Amino acid sequence: MSELISPDRRHSDSLKWQLFAKPDTDILPMWVADMDFASPPEVIAAIKERADHGVFGYTMAPDSTTAAVIAYLKNTHGQSVDAKEIVWLPGLVPALSTAARAVASPGGNALIMPPVYTPFFHAPADGGLEKIEAPLQRDPESGRYTIDIQALENSVTPATKLLILCNPHNPVGRAFSKDELTAVADFCAQRDIVLCSDEIHCDLILDDLPHHTAIALEGRDGLRTITLMAPSKTYNIAGLGFSFAVIPDAKLRTAFRNAMGGFVPPLSAISYHAAEAAYRHGEPWRQTLLTELRQNRDLLTTEINAIPGMRVAHIEATYLAWIDCTGLDIGNASQAQQFFYEKAGIAFSKGSDYGDKNFIRMNFGCPTATMTEAFQRIRQALA
Repeated sequence: MSELISPDRRHSDSLKWQLFAKPDTDILPMWVADMDFASPPEVIAAIKERADHGVFGYTMAPDSTTAAVIAYLKNTHGQSVDAKEIVWLPGLVPALSTAARAVASPGGNALIMPPVYTPFFHAPADGGLEKIEAPLQRDPESGRYTIDIQALENSVTPATKLLILCNPHNPVGRAFSKDELTAVADFCAQRDIVLCSDEIHCDLILDDLPHHTAIALEGRDGLRTITLMAPSKTYNIAGLGFSFAVIPDAKLRTAFRNAMGGFVPPLSAISYHAAEAAYRHGEPWRQTLLTELRQNRDLLTTEINAIPGMRVAHIEATYLAWIDCTGLDIGNASQAQQFFYEKAGIAFSKGSDYGDKNFIRMNFGCPTATMTEAFQRIRQALA
């Protein structure tokens, strides 16, 4: 079993640790999706080995990286993918906009299902598409979110070109069921809507599930898909800029590549080698990480749900908690993020950025000791 190492990041030019820092104030950053664990040693070694070459010019995808990704998709997700179906990308945020550009047409629109990761709200406009929201359905008792097919049915129009899915879901922490995803796939196939699925958290399933359901990869008659994946969140290499799209349909793949032109930069030599090392050698480290995240998830659920006015539903995947602050006695639940920043010295993400102002998003990809300190600060601030 590998070991997780947590270096001090306070003076490392870390966006997470320094953006919201205050002079003479120890701010706990629990906002951006960036863990506080050092990447697997094999990844670090691969970066050093490639750096020793000394030349960092424009780089093609190494055959060995392509083979590693194909093996990963087969061994981890049970999906057989041909090399020609893979499009290399420096990140999934520009990929969302590229997907919108690839299917763009005058008067077209795209469906999203909030609350959802912030770039989903802006990506359709990058392709000249109108954004249409078909919100997830939230159970008032459990707080659990589900895909609302009826909301999609009520929102779709003849001009709908794209549906952007987040699975596993950021920020609500769902690993959507096979039935839910099948319904979405059928919905898109019946209307010739391209299904673009952001699956960047697919290797961070916290519940005891057989595996992540990559419905967009499995295919349906008449279904055109863009599946977006990356090792960046799992192995904490987001800053290196490596991801990829799997696009089986040749015509759609060509449109996607054309939409990248002049907009999406190429990948670096370092990112290819780091990603390959993660996929080839990172599995023991990932299992150690999942053990730590499950422990943090369980602690978070117990602590948050014991605080009057705060509530979190069961988190099935990711290292992000979507916390309902509606019942807090702080004047206005929409000010919870600012309240905890000022009174507790904790930087959370604002729920309004994801589509619901009464929530905050908490990153629990950190040592358990950091979690314990955060809960102590929360209780003291509310007291």
